[in-house]
Amino acid sequence: QVQLVESGGGLVQAGGSLRLSCAASGSIFRLNAMGWYRQAPGKQRELVAAITTGGITNYADSVKGRFTISRDNAKNTVYLQMNSLKPEDTAVYYCNVWVVGSTVRDYWGQGTRVTVSS
Repeated sequence: QVQLVESGGGLVQAGGSLRLSCAASGSIFRLNAMGWYRQAPGKQRELVAAITTGGITNYADSVKGRFTISRDNAKNTVYLQMNSLKPEDTAVYYCNVWVVGSTVRDYWGQGTRVTVSS
């Protein structure tokens, strides 16, 4: 079994910054792709950013130039640095991690709320 623990959400004013973390633990041989999704009230969950094992990144157009995803393979952790936050970034943010263990499957974090006030 694998557990994902997210941290770093909170309330911030527009223009501010937050850094989200997601640490994986448990029966892990290797972590493959890692990513962050978000879900705003009344909207579908959407991909924010993703990073491959080799460090190739992909971002939603709405966050390009403002958010940076990174990973620390030694710590089994993925980060999302969010700068120049806007009210429309308000959502619950979820990490998603593909784990190679006894099986190969993805896991979701519990979600961390980000609220950006105008």
